[in-house]
Amino acid sequence: MKHARIAWAGAVHHAIERDGQLELQTPAFQGRRLSLDEVTWLPPLAPTPRARTVLALGLNYADHARELAFKPPEEPLAFAKGAASLIGHRAHTVRPDGVANMHYECELAVVIGREARRVRKADAYDFVRGYTVANDFAIRDYLENWYRPNLRVKNRDTCTPIGPWLVDASDVPDPMALGLQTTVDGQITQQGSTADMVFDVPTLIEYFTGFMTLYPGDLILTGTPDGVVDCPVGSHVVCSIEGIGSLATTMVAQHHSTP
Repeated sequence: MKHARIAWAGAVHHAIERDGQLELQTPAFQGRRLSLDEVTWLPPLAPTPRARTVLALGLNYADHARELAFKPPEEPLAFAKGAASLIGHRAHTVRPDGVANMHYECELAVVIGREARRVRKADAYDFVRGYTVANDFAIRDYLENWYRPNLRVKNRDTCTPIGPWLVDASDVPDPMALGLQTTVDGQITQQGSTADMVFDVPTLIEYFTGFMTLYPGDLILTGTPDGVVDCPVGSHVVCSIEGIGSLATTMVAQHHSTP
């Protein structure tokens, strides 16, 4: 099942996809259907009682590592992201003034379903709630170290679109065999497969939970294949993952100087 969080009629609602429409699950509107175009899309993640942990992988596709003239890492290269960077489908991502290179990164995002600590790889999928699409925008101008991107590269507000759907894990038989594609203004600029990850989803869950606890609603962004290009203001970027969905973002200008 595909789940969504939307804003409509002055309130936030949980909805599911039904016959190409959004079917509201809010008690007062239970069963009411809306078109995909008459709502504001929000990140498809329910609020959590604690601060959400967002973990992202660097260089987790061998072809992307080669694209950047690096060898694939020998252990996961991870960094944390602030939840405030998350926005929904069809929202606007701000490109800072004066930036020369800001590019998308189409990524499979894993949503944790229950408390996970010291999970064995063989049991890892039991801890997955579902999957969504993430676009982990990076600002190359601010990059100091490919292996540990600083905060201004990856953690700016609006720079992590996510959605539109949270797809139940049970509806994704093999998350390690999904096609990825990105288009910019309708032109295909990136294609790949989750099969090419250096560290697969079970490995990542085992790795992270070996030294930290993950909670329901936490996210793991699993990296991007090669083919990233600069996205100027006005670009319409669509990141698609087979069976998960297509996430659209429009690049807009910043109207004040970058701090």
